[in-house]
Amino acid sequence: MAFILRVIHDLLYVHPPHTLIVHFPVALTSVALFFILLALWKKKDILEQIAFADISLAAVSTIVAAIAGIHDNLVFYNGRAANHIVKIILAITLFLVSSATAILRWRNPKLFHSHSKAIYVAGYFVSFGLAAVLGFLGGVIVYGF
Repeated sequence: MAFILRVIHDLLYVHPPHTLIVHFPVALTSVALFFILLALWKKKDILEQIAFADISLAAVSTIVAAIAGIHDNLVFYNGRAANHIVKIILAITLFLVSSATAILRWRNPKLFHSHSKAIYVAGYFVSFGLAAVLGFLGGVIVYGF
């Protein structure tokens, strides 16, 4: 039992939790882009539905990662982590783009087959790009430039 309590303590108070949580939006935007591209190539609705589920989860996980990032910046870096303002702006943008993509698709289940398909697919590319830049900037904080 002491080992489990030590692991929980280390995860919450010794190691920044953001470094664990941040992998969810990065992975989910990557997988969402992969599946939307597969859906375009194979012309399979199930692949587009998987992409939609992934981008929806990416939007939610971005909120959790942002909260953890702000917390870690304050606790572990005294509010002075490298590029923290840029990361906050990009994280908000990622949340808005991935949420807009998911909400538009949720409100119009036939969006993938409509004249707005290019805008819909672009949301996946932009979300992935934002997550990639955020990941790079996070690496700068952890490993230096």
